[in-house]
Amino acid sequence: MQARLSTMFQSLQVRNYRLFAFGQLVKLIGVWMMFIAQDWLVLELSGDSATALGVVVALQFTPVLLLTLLSGRLADRYDKRMLLFVANVFWTVLSLAMSVLVLTDLVQLWHVFVFAALLGVANAVETPVRQAFVSELVGTALLPNALSLNAAVFNSARIVGPAVAGLAIAVFDVGPVFLFTALSSIAPLVTVIRMRPAELHRDPLPPRDERAAATVLDGLRYVGRRPDLLLPMVVMSVIGMSLFNFQLTLAALAKTVFDTGAASFGLFSTTLAVGALIGALAGTGRRSRPSVWLVLGAAVGCATFGTLVGLAPAYWMVVALLPPTGFFMVYFAQAANQRVQLGTDAAFRGRVMALWVLVFLGTNPVGAPIIGWVAETFGAGASIWAGGLLSLTTALLALAWQLRRAGARLRFRVLPLPRFYVTEM
Repeated sequence: MQARLSTMFQSLQVRNYRLFAFGQLVKLIGVWMMFIAQDWLVLELSGDSATALGVVVALQFTPVLLLTLLSGRLADRYDKRMLLFVANVFWTVLSLAMSVLVLTDLVQLWHVFVFAALLGVANAVETPVRQAFVSELVGTALLPNALSLNAAVFNSARIVGPAVAGLAIAVFDVGPVFLFTALSSIAPLVTVIRMRPAELHRDPLPPRDERAAATVLDGLRYVGRRPDLLLPMVVMSVIGMSLFNFQLTLAALAKTVFDTGAASFGLFSTTLAVGALIGALAGTGRRSRPSVWLVLGAAVGCATFGTLVGLAPAYWMVVALLPPTGFFMVYFAQAANQRVQLGTDAAFRGRVMALWVLVFLGTNPVGAPIIGWVAETFGAGASIWAGGLLSLTTALLALAWQLRRAGARLRFRVLPLPRFYVTEM
C-alpha cells in the first residue's frame, strides 16, 4: 500500500513540480470559489436568467477561442516560466479590481461581462503554456504521473472551492469570495519565482530565426497528419461544447428546477468533483501513452452518465449520478490529454497543446449561449441530456471509425423470420 502511494505521488518528489502543484492548488481553490460566486452574482443581477449566465461563460472562453493558438506559438518560442508569471500577474490585478467593485456594491451586470472576458484573455495565454510547461518540470518519464496529478489538483480544488463558496456566500455574501480569489492568485507567482531554472528539463530554445519561422499553421498541419492526435481532439471538441458546461447547467438546475440555495448548488459541484478526483487519481499509475480504446471507452461512459443526470427527476438522484459522471469526465479528458501530449514531438508541443486547449475550452463560446438558451426555453435538465446524447453519438461514431480503421469488420446478418406451419387438428 505504501509503495502504491509512493508511485501515485512520485512527481511530488521533484521540487519544482511540488512548488508548481501547490501554487496551482491554492489558486484553483480561489478560482472555483470565484466561479460559484460569479454565477450566483449573475443570476441575482439578471433575475435568474440562464441566458445571461450562458453569455458570461461564452465571454469567459471567447478569448480562448481567439488567442490560444497564438499562445501555443509563444510557448514554443519563449521561456514558459516567464510567460506563466506574466499571465498570473494579469489575473491577479483583474481579480483585485473585480473584488473592489463587488465589495463596494458598485458592480453591475456589464462589469461581470467585461471581467469574464478579460480573465479569459489571461486564461488563454496561461493554460496552453502551463500544459506544455509540465514536461519541463518532470521530464518525459514522469509526465503521465504529473499530468494525472495535475488533474487531481484541479479536481481537489473543485471539491473544496464550491463547498466553501456555497457556505461563504450564505454567510458573508459574494464580495469576500471575490477578495479571496484575488489573494489566492498570488500563490503561483511566489512558487514560480522560487523554482530552480537549472533543474528544469528543457530542450534548448531553437535559434531566433527558427523560432520566428515557427507558425500556427505548421502546428495545425502537424496534427492534421496525425489521426492518433486528431481523433481525441475531435471527440473532445464535441463533448467539451455540448456536455462540459456543468458550471452553467448545474447552477441553472439547482436554482430553477430544484429551487435550492447557494449551499445546495455547491453540493452539486462538490459531488461532481469528488468523482472527478477519483478519476484523476485512477490514472496516476499510468506509465505509458493511453490507448485509443481507453479514451473512447471513457468518452462513452462520460456521455452516458451525463445524459442520465439531465433525465434525473429528483435532487437526490442528481447528487447520486454526479460522482460517476465526474469520474468519467476526468478519466476521459485526462486520457485524451495524455494521448495527445505523449504522442507529440517536443518542437510542436506548445502549439499542439494550444490546439488541445482550444478544443477543450474554446468551444465554450459556441456551446454556452446555446446551452443557456435551451436551459431557459426547455429547462436545465433538457440542456444536460441533449448535450449528453450528442456526446454519446459522437463517441460511438468515433469508436466505429476506429474499429474500421483498425481493420475490424462488423458484419450484420439479417436472419429470415421463422416459418410457422399451421396444421389442422
